[in-house]
Amino acid sequence: MLYSLGLIFLIGLFMAFLFEKLKLPRIIGMLITGIILGQYVLNLLDVSILNISSELRQIALIIILIKAGLALNLSDLKKVGRPAIMMAFIPACFEIIGYIIFAPIFFGMNFTESALMGTVLSAVSPAVVVPRMINLIEKNYGTNKSIPQMILAGASCDDVFVIVLFSTFLTMAQGGSANMINFIYIPVSVILGILLGIIAGLLLYFLFENFYQKYHKIRNTMKLIIMLAVAFLLVTLESKLKNYISISGLLAVVAMACCIKKKSELIISNRLSEKFGKLWIGAELILFVLVGAEVNISYTLTAGISAIGIILIALVFRTIGVCICMTGTNLNKKEKLFCVIAYLPKATVQAGIGSVPFALGLPCGKIILSVAVVAILITAPLGALGIDNNYQKLLSKLNAIN
Repeated sequence: MLYSLGLIFLIGLFMAFLFEKLKLPRIIGMLITGIILGQYVLNLLDVSILNISSELRQIALIIILIKAGLALNLSDLKKVGRPAIMMAFIPACFEIIGYIIFAPIFFGMNFTESALMGTVLSAVSPAVVVPRMINLIEKNYGTNKSIPQMILAGASCDDVFVIVLFSTFLTMAQGGSANMINFIYIPVSVILGILLGIIAGLLLYFLFENFYQKYHKIRNTMKLIIMLAVAFLLVTLESKLKNYISISGLLAVVAMACCIKKKSELIISNRLSEKFGKLWIGAELILFVLVGAEVNISYTLTAGISAIGIILIALVFRTIGVCICMTGTNLNKKEKLFCVIAYLPKATVQAGIGSVPFALGLPCGKIILSVAVVAILITAPLGALGIDNNYQKLLSKLNAIN
């Protein structure tokens, strides 16, 4: 495993640096590193690290979500209101409709298989979007209208919504029937996740600011470790209770960090955010190299032009959904275009659930996995490049008062 980690860090960093010099997103270099090192090309990564790949990717996702929570300003988020809520489910719904309409034409799938493909492909990637929105918040681009905050919040809820739909259609594809109560779980999962995160955040704030102040002043590095530990427990709690009640562990993590930011002094939350930002450098490498390692080139080639075609068509449907969310807002055309671009990238969820139908032996599994791989390779660089190269042109910068 140590050998594999050494390759991931050294080659991943070099490739990220190389692609930055080429004015391309770092994650393209990381994805390519994973593809080359993975079992389908050079097979240089140890089986032991591949076996815990999903856990390592989840740790990386938790790190960036904590940083996202520490960057979110709740008062700014309140200004956004309705569009942020709509962005959590409407673009995904429109994209799923696109797959339901065109998957039977491109691949001969039935309704359930098409809907299953749509749920796999429709989730936006927090690993691509969240760090970029945090960067915009820190640079004050689009913050006068809370655009990064809206996208950040919407993307965090989007995954919860899509994964619940995926579970429902997966049951149907396996010969089961859809239980309407599964759809009720979506708002329940969101609400309980936020409440759980607020409780955890308040308890940690009390621990950091009161208990330790009396006996021993706790360092920010120690706060980071404690926050990570609690975040791991929150996400674990979701899986432990899933047979009894639906709770979004990832939303709980974001809510916990938001609560700590709101209660703590600005300088403390900024220092914590900075520390998690440094931790993200290594976590980002692990996340995207291991996502790349999941890519099976032979599967990708079987999808061919049809996969590219249906992905692009579905993105048009997604764009319509985003535009509907922006209706009635004070955003201009350039800002709306930025929102469309920011909602393009896919990676994390597709890498996590794209192989599930295939692993379960479903007839549609192979083609779903193939299209998921193509979607990662097309939309992750497209979205990342679109955000990185256009935010200065499309968003206005709010000059700091101080």
